[in-house]
Formats: sequence, C-alpha cells, structure tokens
Amino acid sequence: MSKTAFLFPGQGVQKVGMGRELAASLPAARELYDRANSVLGFDLAKVCFEGPAERLDSTVHSQPAIFVTSLAALEQFKTRSPNVVASCSAAAGLSLGEYTALVFAGVMEFETALGVVQKRGQAMQDASDATQSGMVSVLGPDRAGVEALCDEARGGEILQVANLLCPGNTVASGTKSACERLVERAEAAGARTVVLPVAGAFHTPIMHPADERLAAALSGAKLARPRIPVVSNVDARPHDDPEEIRRLLVEQVIRPVRWEDSMRYLIAQGCDPFYEIGPGRVLKGLLRRIDKDVKCENVEV
Repeated sequence: MSKTAFLFPGQGVQKVGMGRELAASLPAARELYDRANSVLGFDLAKVCFEGPAERLDSTVHSQPAIFVTSLAALEQFKTRSPNVVASCSAAAGLSLGEYTALVFAGVMEFETALGVVQKRGQAMQDASDATQSGMVSVLGPDRAGVEALCDEARGGEILQVANLLCPGNTVASGTKSACERLVERAEAAGARTVVLPVAGAFHTPIMHPADERLAAALSGAKLARPRIPVVSNVDARPHDDPEEIRRLLVEQVIRPVRWEDSMRYLIAQGCDPFYEIGPGRVLKGLLRRIDKDVKCENVEV
C-alpha cells in the first residue's frame, strides 16, 4: 500500500503577494498571520502581502514568512482534501522547511516553532553580515565533481558542498571570493552556475555562532515525539527522540542538507504520492529529477 508524504519548502521561494488571497478567503489562514504578528512583534502579513521585496527577501523576514505561509497553505489543503491530510504518513522540509514539517507532525506548537524560526533567521543574518559569503548552485556535475571544483576554488578559504538537492544540482557555500572563483572554474569546465539570492553561506562553519544561538533558543522550546516520521536534513533519517531532534536542528545550520538522500529514503519506504505544501514548485522539480515516476502535487498559496 502506497504512503503519502508532505514536503515543505525552504528559503528562497518567497515572493511578494504570497498568502494574500488565501488569508482573504480562509479564516484559518488569516488567523495564522494574526497569531504570527503577536509572536514576531511586526506585521508579517503586510510584509508577505505587500513587500517590499527587499524586506521580504531578508533572512530575518523570509524565514518566518515562508514558515507561516506554508502552514496557511496546509490549512487550505485541510479544507480541500481532509482525507489526504489525515492519511499523511511522513514529512520532510528543506532546511527552514523542516520546522514546518515538525509543526505538522506535532513536535512543536506553532508559536514555539515560530519564535525559534525568528531567532534562527536573525542569527543566520548576523553570521552572514559578519563574513561576506554566499551560495552557488552548480548544475551538471555530480557531487564528486562539485567537491573537486570546490577544492580548486577554495584558496584557503571556506568553500564546501552545502545542499545535495538532486542529480546534477549541488549547492556550494563559502566566502564571497571563493564562490566567485567557483563560478569561474565551474563554467570553464562546462557546468552552469546560479548564484543564489541568500544572505550568506548557510550550512557551513561560516554560520558559527548562529548554531550556538539557535541551541540557546531551542533549549527552552518544548518538543514532543512526532506523530509521523519527519526526515532530518542532516542524516536523511527520521528520529523519535525529542532531544535528538533538537540536536539535529542545531547541526543543520552548519551541516550539508541531504535532500536527495531524504527523498530516496521516503521513496524506499513506499511514499508515493508526495505533496509540496507552500510557496513555489522547487521541491516538485527536484523530486522529478530524483525519480521521474513518483507523483508530486503542489499545494500553493
């Protein structure tokens, strides 16, 4: 018997106007934005619905915005397809999206998770401000090929694989100058590159001490055992122990995201179909590259 899995997007899928129509038409979605405003201390709905883009794109705002908007999309899906939601067997989220998945699985309450996400975003923004850095998607080579390019371009600075997304799509993170060298070497080798619109080198040691600040934020958060498996970005496996989940969420900030491995694990467990819940269609595209026979439907905002 096939199993259903839900996927939640990470940073980078935000766009001005997301959630506006949903909040206007669905009271449960509007309530999430109202509750978020109380936790965050600013009008998140206004930032999501009206922008400006520069404000929404900042890590401090985009992480809470995507988290809340994805859960608003989930509320819509509960209304549209309650049986599908009730029968969901597993979940995963890309980086930030792991928090959304954990809320869906009952590990954290909405307000608790949102408070942690806000502190996570601020800590990651501060770490990014401290060191000029970035992320580059390298399209074409496999992981070994990208690692070899990083070795060539590193020049004694930090540059390493940060996101293992799907075959032929590996993201590297590092200092700004190292990323620039990586782009030159990768394109000279025939690969295509995309410089990602993010504040800094996420999922590398450049995010110290953001991981320590996140650990402090999570130390006061109440975590419960998940009611369904949630696959960790760090090791591509689910975990039942709340303390282990807490530890892995801290490690996630400085460790590579093993998204392809996570999807292959869920597929091996019999998951099909998948539903991508939240802004954008990034995860559906990645899943198609991982296994073209697996079905994935978008639940957008």
